Amino acid sequence: MIKHMLMAVALVGGLHLMTGCSGNSNSSEGSLDEPIPDSTITNGPLEISEGVVNDMIQNISSPVEMANMILGSGVPFSQQMLNPSENMKNYSTSFKRAINLGAYSADLGYINCYNKNTVVVSYLLAVKELADGINVGQFIDFQMLKRLASNSSNLDSLKQMSVTSFNDMDKYLREQKRANVSTAIIAGAWTEGIYLTCSVVEQMQQNKNTDPAKLKELVHRLGEQKDIVNILKIVVHNYSQLDRNFQTLEDKINELQTVYEGVRITTEFAPPEMVEQDGMLVIVQHEISHVEISDEQIAQIIAKIKELREFIVG
Repeated sequence: MIKHMLMAVALVGGLHLMTGCSGNSNSSEGSLDEPIPDSTITNGPLEISEGVVNDMIQNISSPVEMANMILGSGVPFSQQMLNPSENMKNYSTSFKRAINLGAYSADLGYINCYNKNTVVVSYLLAVKELADGINVGQFIDFQMLKRLASNSSNLDSLKQMSVTSFNDMDKYLREQKRANVSTAIIAGAWTEGIYLTCSVVEQMQQNKNTDPAKLKELVHRLGEQKDIVNILKIVVHNYSQLDRNFQTLEDKINELQTVYEGVRITTEFAPPEMVEQDGMLVIVQHEISHVEISDEQIAQIIAKIKELREFIVG
């Protein structure tokens, strides 16, 4: 199963991504409903090993982790930053439903971190509708999630239920040869989480009372996404020649990848330590990354993230 989960308050979980080479034919919008070609078919998407996929997913930040960093910035909650829940009715193709299922999940993470229980139900409804629209709604117990989301003390139970739901969903999608759906959900969740981060960075840059250390932390995390963009490019490319939606998504990611080229990331390995996990002592290796990013690069990255996000939610 997945080692590192992409979790938002109620529903987001990391889904296995199937990646490899692509074909050269285009399909119509909504093609996520169709099984992807078997990996033995010439020019069809290829599936790589589960271990390699897990290693890739472990590098992707959890939307909840990003939301917690935003909360720690001191910037107040803003519903205007979110994709309005009523937009759900505009998503009529399978691609739009899947990718915005991911986006709304990241929004839920942000909402829950600020304990905005009056807002959460409308986003839960949006997620349930979109999940039903791509035939995976059976893995989401809406009534239970609604009860858990009504009380912030239930966050751990909510996360665990989310993980279980999405593990089951992922297994089903892979069995149905619909791993492209997983890719769309992951892309939507990551983009929305980084978009929220960008929005907060802009607000902090304009505020004279901003804590420089907190701003630096968010900018550092924004710079670290260079590696994630490279991963997403590989994954999305696997389907870009089979579906014009993924083709457009890849074009947007290519533009983002270009502005990230000048960002430099170096990694320092801290001394390992012995910790207890599940009653056993294990050695944990810590890594410290250093990011070199200019104000101009930050502005360019934010602009491209906004364009990518507009393609997803528009």
